[in-house]
Amino acid sequence: MSIVSMIREDVACVFKRDPAARSTLEILTTYPGVHAIVMHRMSHGLWTRGWRYLPRLMSFLTRFATNIDIHPGATIGHRFFIDHGAGVVIGETAEVGDDVTLYHGVTLGGTSWNKGKRHPTLRDNVVVGSGAKLLGPITIGCNARIGANSVVVNHVPSASTVVGIPGRVVREKRSAPLDPRGIDLDHHLIPDPVAEALSTLLNRVTKLEQALNPTSKTTEAEAPRWLHASMGENLPQDPHQNRGQ
Repeated sequence: MSIVSMIREDVACVFKRDPAARSTLEILTTYPGVHAIVMHRMSHGLWTRGWRYLPRLMSFLTRFATNIDIHPGATIGHRFFIDHGAGVVIGETAEVGDDVTLYHGVTLGGTSWNKGKRHPTLRDNVVVGSGAKLLGPITIGCNARIGANSVVVNHVPSASTVVGIPGRVVREKRSAPLDPRGIDLDHHLIPDPVAEALSTLLNRVTKLEQALNPTSKTTEAEAPRWLHASMGENLPQDPHQNRGQ
């Protein structure tokens, strides 16, 4: 596919992923993420033909204008979208698949000074939340979601959700994408492993109390009030609260 055709796809995909986009003219003139990928398509074409200084100069000027730093050696697939754009860094040996979405502040960085493969590989349909750092020659599987501000240094399986520092998988293999086009942008809908652990603890405490006192009718609603509060739940009503009324 020609560079012009890929740029057309990059512009068209914005309408599917940003409800604020109203016209092609608006996208071409006001979206720094689009400006960055357009310049990268051209500089990467020169890079693959053996040019070095000119593509680096184009990358430098693009960073100056958009605050997005994409090395001309990075390989980026079809329909790539950087939302908001500020502070994105993509290293030389990074490989990005088709239909990938990055939010502001994302880094695809290296962890080695060796000249070989040292940056991440993102497969198709990956969504990376704002501020996330993906470091080293790791692979992010298809349809994976990286939560905001996560630091990922290990491989991520396909259709997984990763959060935290260091990044850890908290959900695997969603049954189906939420978007009919197969692009799941709901990277903010991530599970809370702390809340889930406290919920498990709450259930365990209730079962232990019942085992120690079989005649007791203790329920989850009668569990320690501080534990409910830590879960962000509505506190159970005190049975003695309305005494005398």
